[in-house]
Amino acid sequence: MKKFFQDIKKYYKYIIYATKSNLKSEVANSYLNWLWWILDPLCFMLIYTFIVEIVFKTSEQYLPIFVLVGLTAWNFFNTTISSSVKLIANNKSIVTKVYIPKYILLLIKMLTDLFKMFISWGLILIMMIVFKVPYTIYILQFFPVLIVLFVLSFGIACILMHFGVFVEDLSNVVKIVLKLTFYLSGIFYAISTRVPAPYNRILLNLNPIAFIIDSFRKTFLNAHLVNYRMLGLWLLVGIILSIIGIKTIQKYENSYAKVTK
Repeated sequence: MKKFFQDIKKYYKYIIYATKSNLKSEVANSYLNWLWWILDPLCFMLIYTFIVEIVFKTSEQYLPIFVLVGLTAWNFFNTTISSSVKLIANNKSIVTKVYIPKYILLLIKMLTDLFKMFISWGLILIMMIVFKVPYTIYILQFFPVLIVLFVLSFGIACILMHFGVFVEDLSNVVKIVLKLTFYLSGIFYAISTRVPAPYNRILLNLNPIAFIIDSFRKTFLNAHLVNYRMLGLWLLVGIILSIIGIKTIQKYENSYAKVTK
């Protein structure tokens, strides 16, 4: 792990530069430019709010914010995991020509998505004013929950990034698993009230993204303490997965260029 932090220190200027370049390239040919980063989560929120409220006749307090909180956390997790499988292959021009620690590529991707995610969190704060959701001290819980989301996503993505180099069909498997996870994560329904006991507790405790979404909602909407015991447990799992992923990448990264040619 010492080498990992040394690499972060060594390449941090490149990480910042590449993140900015990715953000600029995403909107370079768009008429609305960066406005898409606002319109995209808003449009999906409206679509899912319509489906939940009109089609399924489900009513949750502050429903648009409820849905947007779930989508914001899920989109970051989903994008990180799904893109990690082909990340090395998609950066073949870099991998085969210059040396760069491969987890640096993942960090650049995650920071790009993190910037866009913060735009969604900004929208949520504005919508809380519009819907008269009270601001409470519990909002400060946002930061530890976000850290757990980032660390856990990074750990899973590191491992998938490694195996994605050697297993061609892994991306298809990951897509299927993510689709199942999407419906089991309570993005447009409250697991604690919509899923009967004791299955709701089991689902929240065994599905990390479901637990994280529920924790964000407690932070912004319910003014409740999150389950810090489970939060600490998932942080520990994320750290362990990150260590395994980093060490695996460090051990095998010299062979990635040969495989991706």
